Amino acid sequence: MNSAPPATALCHARVLTPDGFVEGLAVLMQDGLIADLVAVEALSADVVRHDLQGAALVPGFIDAQVNGGGGVLFNNDTSVEAIRTIAQAHRRFGTTGLLPTLISDDAEVMARAVEATRDAIAQGVPGVLGIHLEGPYIAPARKGTHDAAKFRVPGADEVAMATSLDNGVTLLTLAPEQVPADTIRTMVARGAIVVAGHTAATYEQIRDGIEAGVSGFTHLYNAMSPLQGREPGAVGAALEDDGCWCGVIVDGVHVHPASLRVALAAKPRGKVFLVTDAMPMVGSDDPAFDLYGETITAVDGVVRNAAGSLAGSALDMATAVRNSVRLVGVPLEEAVRMASTYPAEFLGLGETHGRIAPGYRADLVALDADLQVIGTWIGGE
Repeated sequence: MNSAPPATALCHARVLTPDGFVEGLAVLMQDGLIADLVAVEALSADVVRHDLQGAALVPGFIDAQVNGGGGVLFNNDTSVEAIRTIAQAHRRFGTTGLLPTLISDDAEVMARAVEATRDAIAQGVPGVLGIHLEGPYIAPARKGTHDAAKFRVPGADEVAMATSLDNGVTLLTLAPEQVPADTIRTMVARGAIVVAGHTAATYEQIRDGIEAGVSGFTHLYNAMSPLQGREPGAVGAALEDDGCWCGVIVDGVHVHPASLRVALAAKPRGKVFLVTDAMPMVGSDDPAFDLYGETITAVDGVVRNAAGSLAGSALDMATAVRNSVRLVGVPLEEAVRMASTYPAEFLGLGETHGRIAPGYRADLVALDADLQVIGTWIGGE
């Protein structure tokens, strides 16, 4: 008979529990889960101990918008190996769960991306939680770096394909004014999380989308109709609605810190979460990549296309957490929750991911005093 492997304990860390940071606790991991939080002196002799020497131990980061990493762009390589490379690149920066993100493309590419994601999850590729299809059902007036030649309204067959992932989360970004309300309802009924992004919608059109099932906003403030006095636009609708979630790119470029503070003040606590919108240069030494046949380059950490439009980011989640603390003034424990607990809840994974508590996945990150990642555990490994 094979005996079960011994439990592993992470010791001598400041542990971020749901009640805040606590010292003197050991996090006991077994079978991929957090088995218990116990006093270090209460650990049994057979437990394998890892001394974290005073590091902050926090829930693993969950990134709902990852276009690429490790030199790979998901649009250019819709394979399991590409997903594995992207996930490995982001793991170095504390990301223990992510959605590989496909920006607007042809239906055949989308179908391959969904199939590769299904296979990656089935094969247990660490960190893969589902897929994010960002477009192509979006607005030409707010296209950003997306190719407007790919934009379309999906028919029934394409809706079925786009929502066919059966072993993970499906997140769909669309412009509510471009897609019939009944189509949005069908997407939601098929299990997709539908959010507004790359939208030129009026406030009223966004409200209609929310009535049809839109539950959040992709990279708030960017590529959407702005908040103005007489026309609240998508931003106004996002900030007003207590139930909707908002992803934000905190890289010091996409959104001014003051605008981020406004969003945090307007929204209920927990409804604003961090995303990277990361491109292939994260975890890679190459600052350039090809998108739609055009070379995109990061200069001083800012990613733009030839026309000057922002084209994703060179951001990783650990840097997003540091920026939230240093640029925006968010307390560390709240910045960490914006990177872990809140995105888990947004994706419907709040009962299993995003907290350090018994029964949760042993997805964990250790941060040093400078908030640099010194260790990442996915499923206790």
